[in-house]
Amino acid sequence: MQLQTTFPISPILPLISYDAPIVSVGSCFSTVIGQKLQKHKFEVLNNPFGTIFNPISIFELIKKSIHREALSSQWLIQQEDRYLHYELHSDITADSQEGFMKLFQEQQNKTASILARASHLILTFGTSHVYRIKASQKLVANCHKQPSQLFEKELLELPLILEAFEQIIPSIKIINPSLNIIVTVSPVRHIKDGIPENQLSKSLLRVACHQLEQNFPNVHYFPSYEIMMDELRDYRYYKEDMIHPTEQAENYIWEKFTACSFSEETLHKVDKIAKIQKSLEHKAFNPKGKSHRQFLINLLQKMEQFSGEIDFSVEIREVQKRLLSF
Repeated sequence: MQLQTTFPISPILPLISYDAPIVSVGSCFSTVIGQKLQKHKFEVLNNPFGTIFNPISIFELIKKSIHREALSSQWLIQQEDRYLHYELHSDITADSQEGFMKLFQEQQNKTASILARASHLILTFGTSHVYRIKASQKLVANCHKQPSQLFEKELLELPLILEAFEQIIPSIKIINPSLNIIVTVSPVRHIKDGIPENQLSKSLLRVACHQLEQNFPNVHYFPSYEIMMDELRDYRYYKEDMIHPTEQAENYIWEKFTACSFSEETLHKVDKIAKIQKSLEHKAFNPKGKSHRQFLINLLQKMEQFSGEIDFSVEIREVQKRLLSF
């Protein structure tokens, strides 16, 4: 009896390797993928501007980073003695206007620098519902819990999404003509908009991804949303909020991602690194016992085998410190 529908996923070429960094920008699912890449020791810049849900804001931040464009102080707000900006997530905050602008410039410079030598840019789109400030029609990335009467809600139109993406491609080609872009629709449900509205929003994003893939040879689509909706078609794969995928679902989608975007050599390294990470999390029955000491020696040797290739320097120092305690 078949209890699950699966579908083939075409390889994302060129494949991801450990040879160059990766940049991940977008919704909270973008953070999940970035964290898994980081855990497996890829060089990753993960959501440098915090969680950004809509594609227009994502594209605008990438463009600003490449051209080192400053943020307008007009859209800074103060909330509980902290400064926030309408173009960024609330994770990006400071206790002064000057501190905020300096922090953004640091994130901006880091983003441009890593993009210039990255092999892949992963863009995760969460919603095509956006909010504009009524008084100015300024599109915001985050309302920061300001009074709702200040904003009006809008559903992005497909031509606007495509046009915004087309505007950043020349800039990307200048700093990194070989950059590959992976686009995906977040499997996180935005049901506060309403379930029919969420489906409309996701459908629009999916069409946008299709058009981008058709129009640009360096753009590739990964079906994280379809995996969640069809292969994991059960509420047990959602957390208690019925919005976010469980850790099990995230791991399942991660395995699908690695299968279509990693080479056999990279998958082999990922497997070895995952085993090392699991060993590092191991809690010894007898931390002062001979068997645990030998366990740490073996673990140290496994990490040292990656010397010059994968950075385990922090973990190596920690294990060496444990060994000195015997």
